[in-house]
Amino acid sequence: MSKQPFFEGWYFKHQQGGHTVAFIPAHHRDESGARTASLQIVTEDRAEYREIPIREFRVEREPFRVWCGNSVFSLGGCRIDCPFAGRRLTGTLRYGPWTAPKGDIMGPFRFVPFMQCRHSVLSMTHSVDGTLTLDGQALDFRRGQGYVEGDRGMSFPSRYLWTQSLFPGGSVMLSVADVPLCGGHFTGCVGFVWLNGREVRLATYRGLRIVEAGPRGAVVRQGRWELTVELLEARPLDLRAPQLGDMGRTIRESAACRVRYRLLRDGKRVLDLECGQAGFEADWPEN
Repeated sequence: MSKQPFFEGWYFKHQQGGHTVAFIPAHHRDESGARTASLQIVTEDRAEYREIPIREFRVEREPFRVWCGNSVFSLGGCRIDCPFAGRRLTGTLRYGPWTAPKGDIMGPFRFVPFMQCRHSVLSMTHSVDGTLTLDGQALDFRRGQGYVEGDRGMSFPSRYLWTQSLFPGGSVMLSVADVPLCGGHFTGCVGFVWLNGREVRLATYRGLRIVEAGPRGAVVRQGRWELTVELLEARPLDLRAPQLGDMGRTIRESAACRVRYRLLRDGKRVLDLECGQAGFEADWPEN
């Protein structure tokens, strides 16, 4: 068996009203070849990391399904049964049809071998219906929205920012990261805006230029398009992230915070939205 460091995980986000909850099932292999699995649960005000015995973790590719302890995630929904906040979180959430992007979000970079981290978007948005229960307290996700993405590789980038938000009729995601490649490195970007049934793809491989990027947002331009992301109010929580396959790195993510998104086409406003339940994560030094 290969002992090369490795990780693979998925981010299942659910949002309705004032509730936001994300589940991150993952499996990993460190430099010694030891295999482990985990489930992270993130809400507006709490994040927990739970180790899962590797024998209780399994991935099925066709059709897509992830078993993580007593919880299961699939195209059709998720069934949750796990400890959280000192209590038991249980329930079933059903998903409507996933809205997949038009082609791999990594574009031609998906063919580059030995990349440190490969990002994927499985569903830009879909409906969510169901209820979670935390020791008798109901968390209502009926008529909600969902989003699913994934990452795989060896380590998270040394410097990056990521944001994602759902809103009625749409979704937005932007990721800017330092990408090591062939002994050098460059700052790359992938993202999209899904609005009124149309996908606007934003990516380095499509000629995107990063005008500004930092710990509180970014400005990117691509042809006729300009997207500005501005963090207005953070609510950061500690999450675990991979470093050479080991989940020992701590990052800070706001699962539900205030972010403003402005999309212009030829200088004219297409979208100007302040989201109170946006996801935002940045490991980007001020300098």
